[in-house]
Amino acid sequence: MEEQVLTRSKKDKKISLSKHMQQACKKIAPVWPLESFVTVNPYLGLTDRHFDSVAEQLAAVGGIQMTLPVSFYLKKIHEGKITHKDLRAAIDKKSSFKVDVATFISQLEKGADVKPGGPAIATLTDVATGFTNQDWNRFFTARISTWAASYFDTGQALWKTANQHSGVFEAWKAEATVDLTFEISGLKNFRKYVRSFSEEPLKAAGQAMDILALSEEDLPNYLHRLLLRVGGWSAYAARLDWDNELYGKKGGALTAFLAVLICAEASLYQCLSHPDLDLMWINAKKGLSEAGENKEINKDLSEKLVLQEAFEMSVQRELIAKFQVAKTSQARKPARPLAQAIFCIDVRSEVFRRNLEQVNTNIETLGFAGFFAFPIRFIPLAHEKGEAQCPVLIPTGPTILEEFAAKSRNQRAYKNRIFHHQVSQVWKSFKSGAVSCFSFVSPVGLSYLPKLFTDSFGLTRPVPNPDQIGLSGKMLTQKGVSLDESTHQGEKVGIPLEEQVKMAKNALNAMSITENFARFVLIVGHGATSVNNPHATGLDCGACGGRSGEPNAKVAAAVLNNIAVRKHLKKENIFIPEDTVFLACLHDTTTDEISIFNGQEVSPAYAEEFKELKSSLAKAGTAARAERALRMAIVTKQDKEILARSKDWSQVRPEWGLAGCNTFVVAPRERTKNLNFGGLSFLHSYDWRKDQDFAILELIMTAPMVVTSWINLQYYGSTVDNKNFGSGNKTLHNVTSGLGVLEGYSGDLRVGLPMQSLHDGENYQHEPVRLNVIIEAPIDAMNAILEKHPSVKDLCDNGWIHLLALNEDGKVAYRYGGGLNWDLV
Repeated sequence: MEEQVLTRSKKDKKISLSKHMQQACKKIAPVWPLESFVTVNPYLGLTDRHFDSVAEQLAAVGGIQMTLPVSFYLKKIHEGKITHKDLRAAIDKKSSFKVDVATFISQLEKGADVKPGGPAIATLTDVATGFTNQDWNRFFTARISTWAASYFDTGQALWKTANQHSGVFEAWKAEATVDLTFEISGLKNFRKYVRSFSEEPLKAAGQAMDILALSEEDLPNYLHRLLLRVGGWSAYAARLDWDNELYGKKGGALTAFLAVLICAEASLYQCLSHPDLDLMWINAKKGLSEAGENKEINKDLSEKLVLQEAFEMSVQRELIAKFQVAKTSQARKPARPLAQAIFCIDVRSEVFRRNLEQVNTNIETLGFAGFFAFPIRFIPLAHEKGEAQCPVLIPTGPTILEEFAAKSRNQRAYKNRIFHHQVSQVWKSFKSGAVSCFSFVSPVGLSYLPKLFTDSFGLTRPVPNPDQIGLSGKMLTQKGVSLDESTHQGEKVGIPLEEQVKMAKNALNAMSITENFARFVLIVGHGATSVNNPHATGLDCGACGGRSGEPNAKVAAAVLNNIAVRKHLKKENIFIPEDTVFLACLHDTTTDEISIFNGQEVSPAYAEEFKELKSSLAKAGTAARAERALRMAIVTKQDKEILARSKDWSQVRPEWGLAGCNTFVVAPRERTKNLNFGGLSFLHSYDWRKDQDFAILELIMTAPMVVTSWINLQYYGSTVDNKNFGSGNKTLHNVTSGLGVLEGYSGDLRVGLPMQSLHDGENYQHEPVRLNVIIEAPIDAMNAILEKHPSVKDLCDNGWIHLLALNEDGKVAYRYGGGLNWDLV
């Protein structure tokens, strides 16, 4: 009987540990590799709690900041940006404060900024560091990072030490039992202790917990703290789980990685066994349940949360004023516009759209997520595997091949690319070989001098454009996509006609463009051009999985130009005129140039109109570059300087990306056409009067609204705490494993944005403001969607998003107050 009770107790204990480990892992946001670096909400697993509560938890558990220092806000107060009215409203919102505004400001000015302290709780490694005066935190982070870089490597390393065919925990254990570094550093018998753990991660973690004598009450904060300590590699493991679970597979990489961290702690504890260490560890464990009770830190944090609230109110106040004074565009629309240009909702498109509409009033612009409702997997020419060209929130759809229409040209281009790739690999192996790398510089290095010269003066690119490798200039203009059904590497590719019709119908309905089609309808994806920039894909389209939107634009145009598709659309009451041409385009956000890929499909009969369109695009590009040049402090030769940044290998700020993003407007373009958002607002076209059953509104609030909040919060987190949620100094980055960067030669994998993407050296180019979402739609419809989707409601109820509504006059009239309640503005 006693044996049965004991067995049941062990089983319950194992289940409890598994549950706590899984809950801790859910608090870690995933990070995507550099090849598809999409922005992600760093607080992703915490949004079911209020913003202020999470700020307190992260400060206690990880020493993580969720506001800027007080000095930032005091400067805004002195500049008049934050008014006394804003402060009064923010203080009243925080019930813990009962003080008048003048006294509050005076107290802030008298007290110096409290330097952010470390976490309120300690792990065994923290205690051991204090006990021995040796930085075991840094040591273990470096060792785990070295192993993880080898284990997760995606092809960068020529020599691999970790067994990538084993599970995460098994691979680490195999490596740690032969790694002499630990014992050389003074940890006697470390390998022996690691060897004693079970091969099964959960069981090994349980053994480690017994050694550390941690109670169940200690686990939530302790496990969360462990993951935050190596937050970069934890986030990458979380991304592997995300992808697996998205496609119905089993995750578990992060829980296995957590087991690694727990066992490393237990092994360290055994190596340093000492009565004094035991006593220090017992005292430290008391802090696990008392985390967050430091009154000094909590008072400082509470003040900064009030200041952050007041700052956001000041931004919101200015936004509301824009709509109050703006006049809805009353200009009479032409019977048929020259062109309708559908841009991604990206904030950089706002600048170009506004200038294009000013250059030519006969051109209308619309905003839609940059994958244009075509969630494809795209296989570039001569590649084996496809790339997901859709938001990471959704699984991909059909697989599409890039190719030339002429088979002979297709085969020749294919061979050219394969040959170029093989030569590149041989050359790389020679340069990096164990013997040849030491003798490479002397005989061959001098031959690089002319290239270094031309690269430095922007005459050439340091590396070729991946999209152009193996192709002549003429061939580049003839690349296309194939919608034909076939197989590639045993995988079905192409889109059946029935599915093309369905995708076309859904896309046009979602874009609110089902009638009055222009002669030219531009599907404008976007990408960016830069060199020597590990985070280059972070400037590309997040809605396309951190890649250029060119493939999506080409597929969308090909489907919508298909005569058979148009014939079927007529049955759905969507009549596209025979002379309407959908043009696949790309907006280069670094240079503000627009490329048109299928201009040859325009009939010669419309050559003059087409010429007018291209001229308008060129003029709008010039105007947009001039506007962006001011933000970059470029006062002379603006056009030349902007274009030069795109191929300057020493340029740490080729463009500002989405820095400053703080607003997402969901409304007809007429509501915003006369407003200048300064490239800080996402603009999504939407007319609720055409939305049956509010299905499109539901799609917008559950997908683009969530994705834009991800973008906004990653910029927010990278700004307020770049140490934990950013990637530091771009000039110190070293690419590791082909998937991320280290800052310097060692340490944890860095996540988030580098400081150069947020700060110009003197001022923040991104000022932390939670996203203001402004929607024109009935309150009841929005409430129904919030009620149906708890995770979206959490974002609004818990202060991660500020939700506002336009009235029938296009003015901001209502503010969401939580719990499906709205207040008058």
